[in-house]
Amino acid sequence: MKKLLSFLLLAVFVLALAACGTKEDDAATNSKATDEGTEETPTNSETVTLTVGASNGLHDIILEQAKPILAEEGIELVIEPYQDYVMPNQDLESGELDANYFQHIPYLETEIAQKGYDFVNAGGIHIEPIGIYSQKYKSLDELPDGATIIISNSVSDQGRILSLLETQGLIKLKDGIDKTAATVDDIIENPKNLEIDASSAPEMLVTYYEEGEGDAVVINSNFAIDAGINPVEDSIAIEGSESPYVNVIAVRAEDKDNEAIKRLIEVLHTDEIQNFILEEWGGAVVPVNE
Repeated sequence: MKKLLSFLLLAVFVLALAACGTKEDDAATNSKATDEGTEETPTNSETVTLTVGASNGLHDIILEQAKPILAEEGIELVIEPYQDYVMPNQDLESGELDANYFQHIPYLETEIAQKGYDFVNAGGIHIEPIGIYSQKYKSLDELPDGATIIISNSVSDQGRILSLLETQGLIKLKDGIDKTAATVDDIIENPKNLEIDASSAPEMLVTYYEEGEGDAVVINSNFAIDAGINPVEDSIAIEGSESPYVNVIAVRAEDKDNEAIKRLIEVLHTDEIQNFILEEWGGAVVPVNE
């Protein structure tokens, strides 16, 4: 009986050891599998920061739509708002910004030519049709002889504005000139003897319109929208959507292949963002994807 009992106890002990060994082996196997799985699919928690300067009230609003999409991909978009046309390019050159989004192509080209910036156009995003506004008249036909039209003193804006006035039949420019670079000196016909005042900074034009200065004021859409003015409804004439004045993302030439910037452009060209632009401004801002 004692031998039988001893044999049974020994058998139980051996089985217990075997069970423990199996659990330890399984745990070790699972641990190894987990470790190997972790090595095969590493997680990357590194976030890339992209700082972009933008005109307040339009460009920054468009960028805000891209912000959560980029965040999901590990790109933190920091948006720096600006109220003027000078500092965004200066800050891009100094390295305070990675990119800026406020200027159209002719303005960018003028800045590069005049100031020697080593910038490139990373991608076109939208067009802001420029408009003519008046507190006194409801159409261009009502403008009297000798009416004063206040326009921007920016050289890159003047060619665009004069082209619009020519399209509307108010003036005629010299044949064969580059109309994007036209100035008031290039006007050869002015049947209404319009007085074109080109002495004002573009950011002041809204104020002159609201105060009833001149007979008409030509205003860039970003300034109009920022002031609560609807370019489609409030203007007495507006530029067509075929305008070559595309607003772009500008970057330093050394960053033209930056992957985060490329991804920003791709996101801004998506249907989601382009449909937002159309719906938000009702045609006063026209998206492009080139």
